[in-house]
Amino acid sequence: MKNIKSYHFLFIAVVLLAMSCKKLTEKPVSFVEPQNFYTTPSQIEATFAGAMNRVWDYWGGYGYGMGNFVNDDQYDGGDLIIGNDHGSDLWSAHYAAILNLNSAIKAMNAGNLGSTASQEEVDMLMGQAKFIRAWNYFMLVRMFGALPLITEDTHDAITDEIVRSPITDVYALIVNDFTEASAKLPPKWDDFPGRPTSGAAKGLLAKVYLTMATYPLKDESKFALAADLANQVIQEGDYSLVQDINDVFSVASKYGPEMMWSLNSNYADINTDPQIYRPGLLDGWGDFRVQIEWEQAFPETPRKHAFILTELDGKNYKDWESDQTPFIKKFMYDNQNDYDNYSSIMNMPVIRFADVLLIYAEAANKVNHGPTQAAVDAVNLIIDRANGYTPIAEHPMLTTAMTEDAFDAAVIEERNQELCFEYDRWFDLVRKEILEEKTVPVYKVNFTTDDYLFPIPDADIELNKSLEQNPGY
Repeated sequence: MKNIKSYHFLFIAVVLLAMSCKKLTEKPVSFVEPQNFYTTPSQIEATFAGAMNRVWDYWGGYGYGMGNFVNDDQYDGGDLIIGNDHGSDLWSAHYAAILNLNSAIKAMNAGNLGSTASQEEVDMLMGQAKFIRAWNYFMLVRMFGALPLITEDTHDAITDEIVRSPITDVYALIVNDFTEASAKLPPKWDDFPGRPTSGAAKGLLAKVYLTMATYPLKDESKFALAADLANQVIQEGDYSLVQDINDVFSVASKYGPEMMWSLNSNYADINTDPQIYRPGLLDGWGDFRVQIEWEQAFPETPRKHAFILTELDGKNYKDWESDQTPFIKKFMYDNQNDYDNYSSIMNMPVIRFADVLLIYAEAANKVNHGPTQAAVDAVNLIIDRANGYTPIAEHPMLTTAMTEDAFDAAVIEERNQELCFEYDRWFDLVRKEILEEKTVPVYKVNFTTDDYLFPIPDADIELNKSLEQNPGY
């Protein structure tokens, strides 16, 4: 979505210029009012870019949002003492994005594009709008639970006091939006890599159903829907695993074949400085570190050393002169010129084909009350790559002889290792209700089930007295 951001900033510049040239008592004849703006495809796309900029920003949103998930078992520094403004930056970013998207959806529903776009173009624009809105709400509902449900039909989302809608209502909107997106989006974009596709919509909808089947809704009928959609993505053959584990997060692989949809960066709109991932010994700032206990439990595989930095010049981190913790290698930047210029065009994956394989395996196992051969094969593709296509006793292949519970636990552990640091682990800990089990022993005393939800930001509760706070805050 970054390749259309220029429209967004041009629009803001025009608006600000018009406002600055008029006295408050005069009618700004050159002011671009909302009802007069969303009349061309480029203006709709500018809205998408503005929405994405809120959640994937330079030093903002998910560009620097890992601290919001520091209480999982992967990041160093979490202690399950969660303050009242924890996650408030993401709450604000997602709702700002949703308001942008709702304006575009409302305009398209009203026929504002008129003769400037064919029905096919309108459908693809609507598919993108619904896709991005669904993803925003999916992130919010997993962090905060029941939500103020704001759509294009909400009368006044700014001044009205909107109550929190039940989680089931939020998921109903997410399902409807992703379903519509999957029907209207193309399987690929030849000229615009990085835009959402029908396959990405199906993959994320499968993840939505998998989440609905587990905590807190525990609607087990959704396992079958998750398995079916994930299998559709697998069978369609538009995506595949990157062959070499060391290349999965290379810049060359940022738009495929494994990356289905990502938060995108380019040289016109760079990612947060890559120094945040490197330790001081590599001229970095070491903002995000790996929990030692988690690293020590990670099996010795090629994947471990592709995703986690544990050694420098043959020395284990325990013997380093400083920064004596593991670091996230998955996002370490290998372009030294860019690094020296504090510039990164690294993407952050939202849905990868590896994730879809694991969604299918987990859901199919639950549907059949035991692992099918297809479920086993899906996971083993990932294990085989992780092992460098060589058997490793510490990280064995799965089999159909495993029980339902044993296979389920193995798949969740595979998700833990494969999808580490991709804003995914916290949600698995919550939906599988294993946060207490996986917390570092010294911090278990701080655990309560209230930790499964982030607090509603205090500032929003002050502004909207109809909002109720989550338990424990």
